[in-house]
Amino acid sequence: MLSSSNARVPFNPQARGYHAVYHEGEVNHCPGCGRTHWLIGRLSAECAFCSTALPLREAYNRGPSATPVFWSGNRPSYAELNAA
Repeated sequence: MLSSSNARVPFNPQARGYHAVYHEGEVNHCPGCGRTHWLIGRLSAECAFCSTALPLREAYNRGPSATPVFWSGNRPSYAELNAA
């Protein structure tokens, strides 16, 4: 049965338990098979032997995403942009 109280529990990373991530520049053993050969992507690394995927620790520390560009006033046409 669900509790009707909306008591929020503060985030405690120590209570979360083991969290495996791929660390760039270090020897990373696969938690599935123990080997160290990885296929590195933009957001995750995949074990080349058993296909276990781990998130990259550095993928989430690169700062904010690219800033969107907004046009103010009259926007030039694509023909004018291609002519330049």
